[in-house]
Amino acid sequence: MSVRTVEQKRDELLQILRDYGRVGVAFSGGVDSTVVAKAAAVAAPGNATALIADSPSVPRGTVEEARDIAELIGIPLVVLKTTEFEKDQYRANVGDRCFYCKDTLYSTITAHRAAALQQQGLNLDVIVNGTNIDDLGDYRPGLRAAAQHDVRSPLVEASLNKADVRELAAHWELPVWNKPASPCLSSRIAHGLEVTVERVRRVDEAERFLKTRFGLFELRVRHEFNELARIEVPREAIERLSTTEARDEIVQQFEALGFRYVTIDLAGFRSGSMNAVLPLNVLEDQRQVGSIP
Repeated sequence: MSVRTVEQKRDELLQILRDYGRVGVAFSGGVDSTVVAKAAAVAAPGNATALIADSPSVPRGTVEEARDIAELIGIPLVVLKTTEFEKDQYRANVGDRCFYCKDTLYSTITAHRAAALQQQGLNLDVIVNGTNIDDLGDYRPGLRAAAQHDVRSPLVEASLNKADVRELAAHWELPVWNKPASPCLSSRIAHGLEVTVERVRRVDEAERFLKTRFGLFELRVRHEFNELARIEVPREAIERLSTTEARDEIVQQFEALGFRYVTIDLAGFRSGSMNAVLPLNVLEDQRQVGSIP
């Protein structure tokens, strides 16, 4: 099998997007959706729009950063208020929370699209997301919502993985090319523990504190049961948080946010570590709908 150059990967992605027509990109400001938005802007100049959700589960500052990225790319950005926290199934957080989040997002985009069309505004042929082929092997109930709403995944159709996406981001000199993945704040809440606005706010403030105070680039504050905060940082950063001064400062700050207990996970940062406790039957359900090969 021949190895594709970055130019070949770019051109294949651009052609896929040209074939779509007028494109609406479900945008988060992360690497994947930024690359799709950039490709859409190049492939369909004047016929591409980015749409981003604004809700309590979105870290503070994300929408503002997304505005800057969209302006740099040259694609108009629509900010949509989403109401996933009003859904009992979303708040219950029993393993398929992401489905209800994405279902709400895509339903909101569809409703906005229809309303704008009546006013001779937003006119889109297809909605696309930033799913890449590596995502297909992870537990992602949101993929089922995308399928139900006929959302296309151009990165998958172009057979691009996470490394390819970052390569394209660097090729296009996008400032997010090395940005760490940043799932929604609700993904930090332990499965089975109700997702509330207060809990995601607490997580957001805790992570912002650790990033600012200790210069950390990639981390998670996992909200476990009994108001326990489990801090995940790269292993080389654990010692930095373990001095007497740092421990005292972290405990004081986290208790002020409402946590009762604070622990540092000695295994270090692991993306998606919350999914380790999901029952096997939940993972099997996703395999059956084609989200996991």
